[in-house]
Amino acid sequence: MTVPPGIDVTVPNAARMYDYYLGGKDNFAVDRAAADAVLSVAPEMRDAARSGRELIKRVVRHMIIERGIRQIIDIGSGLPTRENVHQIAQEIDPSVRVVYVDRDEVVCRHGQALLSSANTTMVQGDLRDPAAILADPGLRKLIDLDEPAGVLMMFLLHLIPDGDGPHAPVAAIREALAPGSVLAISHAASDARPEHMAKISAIYQRANSPFTPRDPETIRAFFGDWPLEEPGLVHLWPFAELPAGVDPDLAAMGYAAVAVRRR
Repeated sequence: MTVPPGIDVTVPNAARMYDYYLGGKDNFAVDRAAADAVLSVAPEMRDAARSGRELIKRVVRHMIIERGIRQIIDIGSGLPTRENVHQIAQEIDPSVRVVYVDRDEVVCRHGQALLSSANTTMVQGDLRDPAAILADPGLRKLIDLDEPAGVLMMFLLHLIPDGDGPHAPVAAIREALAPGSVLAISHAASDARPEHMAKISAIYQRANSPFTPRDPETIRAFFGDWPLEEPGLVHLWPFAELPAGVDPDLAAMGYAAVAVRRR
């Protein structure tokens, strides 16, 4: 991967580490070293990343087919990879509009270079500044906040530490959305394999994003008063039983849920 000007490649990057788990090539030696350290503690992380992509696919299909969503904001999208959100969505309905949001400059440059659809764009933004995300001209060009929207925060919030107050910006995003909007969140669990999670957290302290797994009650609070769809907050696979071949212990490493704004 070519190093863009002004990018520090001496610090591991969470998005590029995730790309490495998925078998991608958009990462640097420092990212691979940090990711390998994580894999030495939790070799299942590769399978977890791949299962996470399947989860995103299931959630996007649910938003479009079951909830009639035709515009999606993917916050903390990470580097483009196989079966991206816009590809999943627009295979169902080519008119679905998708905006990717990520704070990482490399991610955004890479995404902007790859995205050419009139219904898809990528903007640079940090969830900790929700007003800037919602006011971004690129986002507002495709997203009508007076109409229902789907918002993805998949494997994002555990990369924001408690000291940054992650619940407040999520609440600001929720409040900006119209009734009928859908919010999907997946998050690392603090109550599964705590010794593994502690070691992973220590490795991510050297990266550009910390790793903060949380308990179910704290994760549920990200949805505010929005009612959760059945079956509620569960181990990474809403809507159905675990797919064949997915290890239940692996799924227990995180929680996921989908909620709808009723009013």
